[in-house]
Amino acid sequence: MADTSKPIALVADDPWLGPYEADIVARRDRALETMAAIAEGYGSLARFARAYQHFGIHFDAERQVWTYREWAPAARQLALTGEFNGWSRESHLMTKGPDGVWEIELPADALHHGQLVKVHVHGADGTSMDRLPAYIFRAVQDADTHDFAGQIWQPEKPFVWTDQDFDLNKLGTPFIYESHTGMAQEKAGIGTYREFADKILPRIKDLGYNAVQMMAVQEHPYYGSFGYHVSNFFAPSSRFGTPEDLKYLVNKAHSMGIAMIMDIVHSHAVKNLAEGLNRFDGSEDQYFHPGGRGEHSAWDSKLFNYGKREVQQFLLSNIAYWLEEFHFDGYRFDGVTSILYFHHGDYVTFDHYDKYFKDGVEWDAVTYLQLANILTHDLKPGAITIAEDMSGMPGCCRTVEDGGLGFDYRLGMGIPDYWIKLLKHCRDEDWNIHEMWHTLVNRRWKEKTVAYAESHDQALVGDKTLAFWLMDQEMYWHMQVDDPHPVIDRGISLHKLLRLFTASLGGEAYLNFIGNEFGHPEWIDFPREGNNWSYQYARRQWSLVDREDLKYKYLRDFDRAMLSVLKDHEVLAALPAKQLNMDEMNKVIVFERANLIFLFNFHPERSVADYRFWVPEAGSYRILLNSDAPGFGGHDRVDSQIIHHTIPDENDEPFLSVYLTNRTALILQKVD
Repeated sequence: MADTSKPIALVADDPWLGPYEADIVARRDRALETMAAIAEGYGSLARFARAYQHFGIHFDAERQVWTYREWAPAARQLALTGEFNGWSRESHLMTKGPDGVWEIELPADALHHGQLVKVHVHGADGTSMDRLPAYIFRAVQDADTHDFAGQIWQPEKPFVWTDQDFDLNKLGTPFIYESHTGMAQEKAGIGTYREFADKILPRIKDLGYNAVQMMAVQEHPYYGSFGYHVSNFFAPSSRFGTPEDLKYLVNKAHSMGIAMIMDIVHSHAVKNLAEGLNRFDGSEDQYFHPGGRGEHSAWDSKLFNYGKREVQQFLLSNIAYWLEEFHFDGYRFDGVTSILYFHHGDYVTFDHYDKYFKDGVEWDAVTYLQLANILTHDLKPGAITIAEDMSGMPGCCRTVEDGGLGFDYRLGMGIPDYWIKLLKHCRDEDWNIHEMWHTLVNRRWKEKTVAYAESHDQALVGDKTLAFWLMDQEMYWHMQVDDPHPVIDRGISLHKLLRLFTASLGGEAYLNFIGNEFGHPEWIDFPREGNNWSYQYARRQWSLVDREDLKYKYLRDFDRAMLSVLKDHEVLAALPAKQLNMDEMNKVIVFERANLIFLFNFHPERSVADYRFWVPEAGSYRILLNSDAPGFGGHDRVDSQIIHHTIPDENDEPFLSVYLTNRTALILQKVD
């Protein structure tokens, strides 16, 4: 419990929050009071969150019975139906308890692994229809009808985990490889968990990433939703394989020292009735808010009622489930801005602290996120939680005791948006280096940021990846190693600079979307009616980077070298960067971080033979990374073997002189 007698740390660290101290104290106290109430009623937050072991379909080995429990308070009748009873809707009626929980017991031989099941619900609104149990652990789709059904999942031989030696606390700075299982293969089809484990994890390990952020894990009826319209929150998507296949993937990642972060969607739910939660018991407000408050018009989806105890239990149980049953190492929470505010951040400019504490904040949702973070870290010390929040909510990444929401990191969502805007609307010679610096360093003190130059958002159909903004159609014709081309030369140079500038300056962790490390061309477009259900753009063309005669390898090799330097010198764990030199005329930025000197020349033409700048310490410096090296597709204008010695100026201040070529980045290290 927090010591409520002390000044709240978040306000002590930011005096501008003084007028909102009562609001910050209130959000902390609401979380602690809710947790205390849950502990009083259920023993602890963890026991409350293990509802997945109580609800749904389970086999009790001690009593040799199957039990099925479903919370559906407004329903008139529930009946378990499936292959086991010829899909009868009347033979296995369930009994309702005083808490709105329906239950049925069946003998051990009534159900078996692999059988399809549903629950027939006579709803409060007079409707009768087959639904999928809310806590179903596996949902499968019929190849012909495309209908989903629940599936009994009780393999004779449980999965054997061998990841006991994986220590999340030793991971260090997260270098995150954002991935989607289905589109991770080159084939024109859907990739599997096992294919990802066997074919893609080795690539990730080779590059130096130590965490995978896995998208689209929870079952979703429409593949093209990218996994963001979830129907079955406890079911790994069957498109990619079985639950055991997903465990195989996580287990193998851990054996390679790679953490698995799940992209969890608690911000909304699919509207679908047959396989989703919408109007499950025939009422409008079982899991979701009634009326317009329960509708996300922009996403065409349903919004949870985070203040209802049963909904809190459902979602917190979902948190516990993926950590405990699948050994995930944390979560990237989708749509946090939408969760936090009644207006969901739509058409709102967060230009005043009132927007975070007075105008449209959904306090029940704030409390839920605080509990979710507390639970995650209690169940798995060292777990990583990341907020996809574009509002900049103060305290998002501070502990609940400090007055925050409890996340470890927030996504630096403004960074990729800035790069796209710059490339779309500004000539290279007009780039404003002061604006660039401010965009990368503008984050709240003591709140960690995941920096990224681009994610899946920038690659979706209708937009372009950074590589495509830089090189566009020339990538189709001039990516051969022996084919020099000014557009490709510019694109490769700037692609390297933008990634290094982002990674070294923009945060305390770094994220890359699958394939972007080698400049994967084109966009992402999932199979849909508008493209004749094609998989052409829902895949990754690894053959491009594997070919020695193409330039994609240069971008990949630079990425590997960049991560190696950043990891070896713990750059992202260091204090924020210190600006050493800003040269608007030459488009040069020089800064120090983690005792390394970073030099960036963004100028399209100017190379300076004797570029002088002040450094904090006199001595000799060597080049650790040179983006212009030939192995990275550069022009080999800078000799990386030269040791640079400081030169005192008239005030005996140490200066370095280097040959700083245009569109080049250098990292220097003091060697004595």
